Amino acid sequence: MASLSVKPGQRYTLPDWQNNSLLISANAEQQRYNSHHVRQEGRALRNETGNQAKWDEHNSRTHLKDRITTVDRWREALARYLTEIDSEIDALTKVKEAAENAIQEKNLWLDVAIECLTLRESRRDIDVVRDPVEEELLREVKVIEKTKRELQQRVDDAFKQLCLLKEARQLVELDLQHKMEALELDRLCMSFNPTSGNISFKVNPTRIPDGSTALSEWEQNSRCNKERAEAEIKASVDLRGAIKLSIAQTNNELEAQRIATEFALRKRMRDMEAALNELRWQEQNTLEEIAEMEEEIRKLEEEIHKRTLDLKVAHTRLETRTYRPHIELCRDKAQYGLTDEVQQLEGIIRALQQKRTESQDALDALYRQLHRIQTDMGYKTNSLQLDNKCMDTRRKLVIPVEKFEPEVDAVNRTRDLPRNNQLEL
Repeated sequence: MASLSVKPGQRYTLPDWQNNSLLISANAEQQRYNSHHVRQEGRALRNETGNQAKWDEHNSRTHLKDRITTVDRWREALARYLTEIDSEIDALTKVKEAAENAIQEKNLWLDVAIECLTLRESRRDIDVVRDPVEEELLREVKVIEKTKRELQQRVDDAFKQLCLLKEARQLVELDLQHKMEALELDRLCMSFNPTSGNISFKVNPTRIPDGSTALSEWEQNSRCNKERAEAEIKASVDLRGAIKLSIAQTNNELEAQRIATEFALRKRMRDMEAALNELRWQEQNTLEEIAEMEEEIRKLEEEIHKRTLDLKVAHTRLETRTYRPHIELCRDKAQYGLTDEVQQLEGIIRALQQKRTESQDALDALYRQLHRIQTDMGYKTNSLQLDNKCMDTRRKLVIPVEKFEPEVDAVNRTRDLPRNNQLEL
């Protein structure tokens, strides 16, 4: 008799089967809804990020264009100032050479005038009179010498101004070179696009490079270079006018200036002697103060040494008391006293060291002041000696002209012949 074969295992009911189908359908609907929502969000994000990226790139490109325009304007201005500075350097150099040539021309005039005066010194007896010719020759000598000094000062001023112009030119040229390099780099940045072959990720590209400056500093630097160039050009133009005026001018200072010069020379010598006496008094007092300060520093060092020994004793006592056994290792009054003593001694030593430092600084200042006094004394002594030599030179006025030995001056190419009062006598 045949039997029915039944598959072993759990048996589900029809409602279970139906519920499972409904659950699968519901899950499928939910997953499709979630996927659709994610797709919509992704699309919105793509649109938003794409627009933002395009807008950011547009802003960056606009900022680069604006920056290129600004830097290019400064480049044009600096290039113009560089050209103007070069032109002004050439013009001032020519005026300076004209002043130097004028100085050289005055040497011949001075040689002729002095030679005429020397020849007229050979007059004897009653003929040695101060006639209008001699007065005119003396006036001529003074005018020529004063003109030479003024022109030499103008030449020195022109040399200094040329140095300033070249310094300003160097600053402008350096700034112009930097701006040209910056323009080249910014224009290179403008040429970059997503299809460029030389783009890549960089390490920490948003870092602030060393030496970076603020925009205000950049503008201030460019403005300073521009204003410096303008100021130096203006000063050079004014100086050229002054040099041309000095070349064209003459000053008719006569006998009163000679008297004023001698009076000023004597007064200067008296003032110099008074200043030297004052400096000698200051030097003596400073030396005494240095000796006292050195003694005070020595005493401070001795006191620091004594207090250091006391501190060593206190430290040793404290360290030795740390070896007391068991309960004896207590913080008694002796312990507190030693601790207070260490703190007090440390404070005292610091105060003494501070005072020693201050004293040493004061001593160094005294030595510097002494050096300054002695240097100034040397200057004044040298100046006084020079003034005395000037007065001794003026004693040549009492020496007969026949015994006067002319010497050749290699600088001015003129003979060191009698001047002013000597010629007048």
